[in-house]
Amino acid sequence: MKIVVLGGGVSTERQVSLVTASCVCRALRELGHRAVFVDLYMGLEDYEGKLEDAFDAPDGLAGQAAIGRSAPNLREARAARRLKSPSRIGRNVLELCQLADCVFLGLHGADGEDGKIQAALDLLGVPYTGSGPLASAMAMDKAVAKRIMESAGVRTPAWRELRYTEADIPRLVQELPLPCAVKVVNGGSSLGVALPETRGQLDEALRELLCFHSRVIVEDKIRGREITQPILDDHYMPAVEIVPPEGTYFDYVAKYQGGAEGAQEICPARLTDEERRTLGEAALRFHRALGLSVYSRVDFILDDQGQAWCLEANTLPGMTPISLLPRSAAAEGMSYAQLCERIVLLSLEERKKEA
Repeated sequence: MKIVVLGGGVSTERQVSLVTASCVCRALRELGHRAVFVDLYMGLEDYEGKLEDAFDAPDGLAGQAAIGRSAPNLREARAARRLKSPSRIGRNVLELCQLADCVFLGLHGADGEDGKIQAALDLLGVPYTGSGPLASAMAMDKAVAKRIMESAGVRTPAWRELRYTEADIPRLVQELPLPCAVKVVNGGSSLGVALPETRGQLDEALRELLCFHSRVIVEDKIRGREITQPILDDHYMPAVEIVPPEGTYFDYVAKYQGGAEGAQEICPARLTDEERRTLGEAALRFHRALGLSVYSRVDFILDDQGQAWCLEANTLPGMTPISLLPRSAAAEGMSYAQLCERIVLLSLEERKKEA
């Protein structure tokens, strides 16, 4: 098949997405597919051949990408693009997608997980991987997703939605409960998240998060084990337990850096049969309530009493070979390349149902 693998974009998760997409592209090419990597934002600025020939370009134009210790500098990314346009879609991206049998969405965050690119591809009649635009948008907005959780009977920490300005911060610092988790409504990759324990930390967190968005959710902080539950083809896979370095939480560094700074990821997670079933069934219930399809990953905290508290769903979870979903697939005997191809095939079936 001819497959465009979209990555990059200009979200705070740009660098993670570049790595996901380049890895997926190479895996699909290993299986004989004519896969080509395209940066959603940069487009084909450095490609001068015929569009049709891009599917046979050396290494699928994947190049090299790595995840640094901090979020990408989006100002630099915007300055580097030669196409000076307000469009967030680069040169010849949609034209190449229209030549493909399928578009693999290796995007994360804004423009990828929020349903925008899905809607654009739907209008063009181009098949793509994962969930549709409405389900993606609902899952991406943490406040909307919380309401869906509650309506579906999925346990989640007590929470409230806030819109605020810098002038509101002194009042909020006195009003909000502690300890708590403060999260930008559309954040990802543990960016735009703070876990304040003191009033001083809360003040600092609210000021820092204004750089991301003026709309946040504040939820009670649940202490326990971090467990993520992958879903593929409407069944739950082996859960993964995430153990951050002592004294930290699963932040951007712990998530993407190896060695002593990186988190330990245990798959299958150390769960009783009852805990495994509880997590899996809750994840599936949330996945279905949102209207998600093909695959997702649902994050939980498992407290000391064995209660599972749902945090959020990821509609386009990380897909590097060492990401959480591929680790879970490996525990079921599925190779990374097989997983990538399985997602493509399931997605093509899903798009046919929607036609």
